[in-house]
Amino acid sequence: MFKKILIANRGEIALRIIRTCKEMGIKTVAVYSTADKDSLHVRFADEAVCIGPPPSNQSYLNMSAIISVAEITNADAIHPGYGFLAENAKFARVCADHNIKFIGPTGDMIDKMGDKVTAKKTMREANVPTIPGSEGLLDSVEHGLEVAEKIGYPIIIKATAGGGGKGMRIIRNPEQFQEMWDSARQESQAAFGNAGMYLEKFLENPRHIEIQIIGDQHGKACHLSERDCSVQRRHQKLVEESPSPYMTEELRIEMGNAAVRASKSIGYEGVGTIEFLVDEDRKYYFMEMNTRIQVEHPVTEEVIGYDLIKEQIKVAAGIEIIGQDYFPQVHAIECRINAEDPFKDFRPSPGKIKVLHIPGGQGVRVDTHVYASYSIPPNYDSMIAKLIVSARTRTEAITKMKRALSEFVIEGINTTIPFHEQLMENKQFAEGNYTNKFMETFEIKKP
Repeated sequence: MFKKILIANRGEIALRIIRTCKEMGIKTVAVYSTADKDSLHVRFADEAVCIGPPPSNQSYLNMSAIISVAEITNADAIHPGYGFLAENAKFARVCADHNIKFIGPTGDMIDKMGDKVTAKKTMREANVPTIPGSEGLLDSVEHGLEVAEKIGYPIIIKATAGGGGKGMRIIRNPEQFQEMWDSARQESQAAFGNAGMYLEKFLENPRHIEIQIIGDQHGKACHLSERDCSVQRRHQKLVEESPSPYMTEELRIEMGNAAVRASKSIGYEGVGTIEFLVDEDRKYYFMEMNTRIQVEHPVTEEVIGYDLIKEQIKVAAGIEIIGQDYFPQVHAIECRINAEDPFKDFRPSPGKIKVLHIPGGQGVRVDTHVYASYSIPPNYDSMIAKLIVSARTRTEAITKMKRALSEFVIEGINTTIPFHEQLMENKQFAEGNYTNKFMETFEIKKP
């Protein structure tokens, strides 16, 4: 087992990893930018080293600085969390070159599954259904128009290195193609340093359902059931739950088997998520794979009773997994609490938290790095907390979430708590009758 792990991340996920490491008796090293000097992950790590100014490319994306800190502090592993360098194949290889274990898949595995075009090819070879689209990267607007004409509009163009909704555009007719192509490529280049694009048929009313998987260094893999992530705004997830109210037992087994088949086809090591779109006929299509721990992993932890960060670390250390597929025993829902104003088109709301009261009670969990008097920097993602509840049934979970949201007090900034309170009262959501288009018609009312 590792003696010391450097966490190449910030905020709640860095603190989340530190907590598990402490329980496992592993020392931790936090890295931080000057904007995060007062963050809790800096306070609670055994060691903390500043690696640069606030811009990510000068701090959390600075590979040489992170590797230098790992060497100076004698860390024998690096946990990348999610975002930043978590799906960067080059960084995984740099860690290996310096004899530091990257807690995640190898660079080759990230290349196969982290790159969206390569991943689709791998899935087809593993007999996993994929959405009709381009066979590889588009080399020009003309190429894209030709493919779009063959599969029919609407289509969606996507960044091959993308994630979080960046570099994605829906195109409904040929006249829109050039403008959408240019803006998507510019956004992708700025966000990922890669302007490669591909296209797919756009499914009008799908569910976004993902399967959590884990594989070890001994060829074993299993799934930990599904999460429904269909409540999204601009491709950014707002709420996740497990089990999905849309799934049948047969579909759950079939999609779980497909995800395991996909994992085994590349000998996948670590935790990961196979993301699917499921249409109105409950036909499912591979969308992408996230080769890392995900924001919404606590939902799965609550329904199966496993610490996924601990399992991730154990797999990286060479420990064999049980290899048994798991299915939900209870119902869990996660609401992402962002520093945003839901009444002003979710405009970011950085600033100082003046008052904070975190809800509690049986079946209520809050993952956060903020505290009263903490100042939220404007430099990073606006998520400041995750509120997760679990109960015996979905109805009980929604009721518990309502209660927990009513206790969650954050003053000094605007947050998405009022949005979540209205969502939990929504009849359509309560009935489990929602798709990726839910937020297009959901009206947020001012109190």
